[in-house]
Amino acid sequence: MVLQLVEVGDSRSLAVETFGDPHGRPVFVLHGTPGSRVGPYPRTSVLYRLGVHLIAFDRPGYGDSTRLPGRRVASAAADVEAISDALGLDEIAILGRSGGGPHALACAALLPDRVSRVAALVSLAPRNAEGLDWYAGMTPSNVHAYQEAERGQHHFAASFQARSRRIKADPASVIRGLVPELPPTDRALVTDSGIRQRLISTYRQAFQNSADGWIDDVLAFTTDWGFKVEDIAVPTRFWHGADDQFSPVGHSRWLADHIPGAELYLEPGAAHFGALQVMAEAMRWAGAATD
Repeated sequence: MVLQLVEVGDSRSLAVETFGDPHGRPVFVLHGTPGSRVGPYPRTSVLYRLGVHLIAFDRPGYGDSTRLPGRRVASAAADVEAISDALGLDEIAILGRSGGGPHALACAALLPDRVSRVAALVSLAPRNAEGLDWYAGMTPSNVHAYQEAERGQHHFAASFQARSRRIKADPASVIRGLVPELPPTDRALVTDSGIRQRLISTYRQAFQNSADGWIDDVLAFTTDWGFKVEDIAVPTRFWHGADDQFSPVGHSRWLADHIPGAELYLEPGAAHFGALQVMAEAMRWAGAATD
């Protein structure tokens, strides 16, 4: 693992960490909401076996990365481009899980000469997606958070800051709070000791300074993303657990219908955290050479 701070053009810095084979195919992995650069990801031995040079970073406002007030989903493309330049990477693949999915799609749409493939696991669709009931099938806690965000930052920011302080003191509280809303398959995954520890690590890193990244993610998801997914022209693959209630499966269906040539894999019986079990395969696909 190699950690560095990458300076970006507007006097910000991004905390970037690399894992796996330094000579492998570069694959950016964009973390969930809330989340951070520390994972959860496949083990180093798996990354070497896949031939993947994994690059992760704290999105602005999370962990050690400087906040970018008012950022949109599209803002992720400029950050990924700056990191790629700093690391000397001309061609990259992108994988986004959960809240990282929309940001991965932004990179594919806005960096077509640099991104070779994009994979999105349990992603959200744009809030203004025509013909999609955005809240259909979504767990009540997420519905409440997003609806408060649509009313304006002052309606939810204070509560998110208070929650982040509790999470910083006890990162496992996130998991305990989620369990009552999870279907059985997800409940079994988040109570697995290995996955639980990796989730605790990512939440601890995410909130070590503030809840700003979390707040800005939620605001970005519920406003215009700043690009059109229909403009994505690179190979695109979606995976979604059919029982997901945090990012309902209708979101990936809509995205796959609106991105030319996109592939969609729906897994019966799986839910939101099932994405952790398919990350290695998604990285293998994303990192594969294109013709």
